[in-house]
Amino acid sequence: MNKKILIVDDDPRNIFALKLTLKSRGYQIESCTMAREAIQMLQKDNAIDVVLMDMMMPEMDGYEAIRIIRNTPSISRIPVIAVTAQAMPEDRQKSLDAGAQDYVSKPIDIDQLINAIEKLS
Repeated sequence: MNKKILIVDDDPRNIFALKLTLKSRGYQIESCTMAREAIQMLQKDNAIDVVLMDMMMPEMDGYEAIRIIRNTPSISRIPVIAVTAQAMPEDRQKSLDAGAQDYVSKPIDIDQLINAIEKLS
C-alpha cells in the first residue's frame, strides 16, 4: 500500500529533499510550509496517512499544530512524526507530550524515518 505523507516544513529545500527521497520509495507526498495550512489540508484530504511535522516554524510551531490536530475529532487519529533540529532528550519528550507518535531529528536519517513511518501502519 502506498502511504500518503504530508510534509510540513517552513524550508522548501527540506521539503524538496524529503519529497524526492520518499517518492523514490513509493510514497505519495503532499507538502506545505505553514502549520495552519497543514491543518486545513488534513481536514480536506482524509487519505493522508502520516504527517511529518517540522517543530520550529514561524507563526504556529509544530507543538501547537499537533495539539490542534489531537483536539480536532475529524483528524485526531492521524499519526504525526515530529521532525526537528533540536536533538536533546527533552525535545523528544516535548514532541511526544504534544501528541506526536514519533520523533526524528535533523539531519534526517532516512532509514530511521522510513522505520518510523512503517511502524505507524
